[in-house]
Amino acid sequence: QVEYAMEAILHAGARIGVLEKDGVILAVEKKVAGELLDLSIAKEGGHSSTGVGQALFPRISSDVVARVAGLTADANSLVYYAQQAAQRHLFSFNEDIPVEQLAQRLCDLKQDYTQYGGLHPFGLSPLYAGYDSHYQLQLHPSDLSGNYSGWTAMCICANNDTAQCLKQECKDDLSMEEAITLMINIMSKTMDSTTLSSGKLEFLILTLGPMMKQLLVKIYKPVETGALLAKHGIEKMAS
Repeated sequence: QVEYAMEAILHAGARIGVLEKDGVILAVEKKVAGELLDLSIAKEGGHSSTGVGQALFPRISSDVVARVAGLTADANSLVYYAQQAAQRHLFSFNEDIPVEQLAQRLCDLKQDYTQYGGLHPFGLSPLYAGYDSHYQLQLHPSDLSGNYSGWTAMCICANNDTAQCLKQECKDDLSMEEAITLMINIMSKTMDSTTLSSGKLEFLILTLGPMMKQLLVKIYKPVETGALLAKHGIEKMAS
C-alpha cells in the first residue's frame, strides 16, 4: 500500500519549494488544466494575511501554509486535522503553533497509519511553509511514512534526477528574483510539457509584513505567471 500511495504522490505534479532570504516560494505544476475548472478563489492573486486560495494552498494557521499533493480525500482529512491542532495550540498557549511542531504532529499521525492493519497510509506528501519566532521562515517537506526535515530547497516530482541541479545551484542567500529564475529553469526540465504556460504552473510567495510578525501570502494570477514566464523567454506574451 505504501507503493500505491507513492504513485499517487508522483502523479500529482511537480512541486518545488525554495527558502530565500526574504521569504518562501512554492512552484506547483497544475495537472488539471480544463476550461471548466473554477479557479475563482485564487485567480485574483494579490497579497493576503487571511486565506487566499484555500483550496490550492490551505492555510493551516495564521503563520503556516501547506501545499498538499496526492489523494484529495486524504489531503482534506489531514488539513482538517492540522487546522484543529493549530487551534488547540493557540487556545492552550495563546500563540501560533511553531512550524516544525505542527509538521511533527502531522507526521506522527501519518506514521501511525503505517503500523495498523486495516488502515491505508496517507497518500500525500505535503510541503509546509511558514514562520515562527524560534526559527524564522521555514520549509518542511514530509513523506508518506511520517519523516520530515527542514530544507532550503526541495523538489517532489516523478523526475527527481532532473531536479538534482537544485543541490548545485541553490545558495543560502538567494534573492527572490534569483529563486524564481531557478525554479522556472527546474520546472522547464521537470515537467512533461516542452513549453511552460500560465495554465500549467502556479506560484505562491510567502513574505513577512512590515511589522515582521504577519505572514503575507501572494498567489500569482495567470496573467502574472504568463508575464513571468515571458520575461524568462519561456512563454510568449498574449497580444
